[in-house]
Amino acid sequence: VTFFPAMLTLPAGGSATFFCNISRENDSSAEYSLNWYKETNHSQAQKIAEMSRNNSLTKTEKYLLTNHTPAFKIEILNLHQNDSGSYYCGLIAFFEPDKVMESKRSHLVVTAAPEKTNATDEPKMEEGNPLDHVKAMLPGILLLAGAVVLLIFGYLTVMYRRGGMIPCGGFTKEEKPPTVSVSTVDYGVLEFQWDQCTQVPPETQPVDQTEYATIIFPEEKPVTPERGKKHQD
Repeated sequence: VTFFPAMLTLPAGGSATFFCNISRENDSSAEYSLNWYKETNHSQAQKIAEMSRNNSLTKTEKYLLTNHTPAFKIEILNLHQNDSGSYYCGLIAFFEPDKVMESKRSHLVVTAAPEKTNATDEPKMEEGNPLDHVKAMLPGILLLAGAVVLLIFGYLTVMYRRGGMIPCGGFTKEEKPPTVSVSTVDYGVLEFQWDQCTQVPPETQPVDQTEYATIIFPEEKPVTPERGKKHQD
């Protein structure tokens, strides 16, 4: 008769399973029954369950016995710490010289049940998480907004300096474009080109205005109808 496993360590609230295996090589038809025992601190053994050969299943409030000949299973249900101790099985054979055969002891240790987490505390922690994230991200959001404002301000400043927003008469003294007056002579007709941006409003013009022009004559005199006739003569 064997009893296994030799050692089990389980938390309270669960179940423990042991197997008792018997060997009947000579006469498999002999009648027998199995008893399960428990010892605590090497005290006197206490019978906890019993099962005959003809029964396939036996259940009590604390134990569940199943017949899987030649193996028998015992389940200890709803474990408590006082279920800790040594367990073994004993074979009682009828019409045999050795009527009682016991297995070796197996040890069961039942530990305290794991502490359950408080489900009501978890939503509070989850509710606080978004606020913590916002607080952590607030400096980054402010820095990003400041960078965007600086970029817009820099863009407007560069565009203003490039003259994209300066009116015609808004040049400073250094940036005023040079004005060049060009005159041409075409048979005594003198023409002037004016710079529209340098015109003075009519109300500020002086009464007497003097205009200067440079007349450039070509090296060869222009051919007039009278000069051409003299050349033919």
